[in-house]
Parts: sequence; C-alpha cells; structure tokens
Amino acid sequence: MATRAKVMKHLMQTAFPKRKEIKPQIREAAKKTKWNILRGDTVQVVERKHPEYGKQGIVTLVDRKRDRVVVEGVNTAPKHIKPNPDQGRLGRTVVRERSMHYSNVNLVDPVTGLPTRVGRKMLEDGSKVRVAKKSGAIIPRPEILLKRRRPQSMAVTDSCTSDADAVWEVTYQP
Repeated sequence: MATRAKVMKHLMQTAFPKRKEIKPQIREAAKKTKWNILRGDTVQVVERKHPEYGKQGIVTLVDRKRDRVVVEGVNTAPKHIKPNPDQGRLGRTVVRERSMHYSNVNLVDPVTGLPTRVGRKMLEDGSKVRVAKKSGAIIPRPEILLKRRRPQSMAVTDSCTSDADAVWEVTYQP
C-alpha cells in the first residue's frame, strides 16, 4: 500500500506541478507607486536593531522590485569569490555593500542634517518637489540622476547615399 501511495503522489506532482509562489515582499513592493528615496540621496539608518544604526551614506542603487536600497559604506559584508584556474583568476574575499529594506533608512534633512520623513508639494511654477517634514526645506533631486547610468552609444555609421535625391530612389522591384 505504501508503494502505491508513493507512485500516486509522484504521478500527481508530475501532472500538476506546484505553482511558483510570489514572495510577500515582492507583492508588497508591486503595490508602491511613489518613491521618496532616489539614487544619489543622502540617507541615515533609522532601524534601532540594525548594527549600523545612525550611520549616514549615499544611495548607490534602488531596487524597486524588492523595496530595497544599497547605501555606500553601510551594511558591508565579505563576499567570497571562487577561483577559476581556467581563466587564471585567483579566489579572494571582497567587502561589498549589501542591500537593506527601504523602511530602515530615512532621507537626511538638508538643513538640520537629521533624518526626516518626506512630503510632496506643488510650487507656483507647477513643479512637484520633495519637502522635509521637520524643517519644511525643499529636498532637491540628486544631480547624478541627470546623467545616464549607461551612456548612449556614440557609434557613427557612414551613409551609403551622399545626396538627398538618391535616398528616395526605388531600388527594390518585386
């Protein structure tokens, strides 16, 4: 009887495979539409249980799919890299920043230098800005966002036609 049950269980698993469950943190991150923390902002760790509570740093990466941020110089840990003798690469240990949940950090107020919550406000010219709740100061967008993360390719191709009339000439006859 036990073998029959095992066979039936195996058949059911192959016929109806288990659906991949969406993790709750990814489900919660998908609900968010507004983000107050951007790449290039100065933030401070406000989670009291975090070992680096009170440290400030600049956000280097914002992972909106998982509600996480990577802060420069905060939450570092060793990463072990395997050796690859075929490529001549030695094994080594690299210290790198790990991500942390965005709710564990707050933006730093540009006036007071302390962590603050963020609100939004419409100016007279119609632009929407971030405003610090503590001091009421406007938090500017980081200048690093003006630059592209991946530069556009600057490859220039020579045109096969030199004059404008040759462009309109029909070259394909079905």
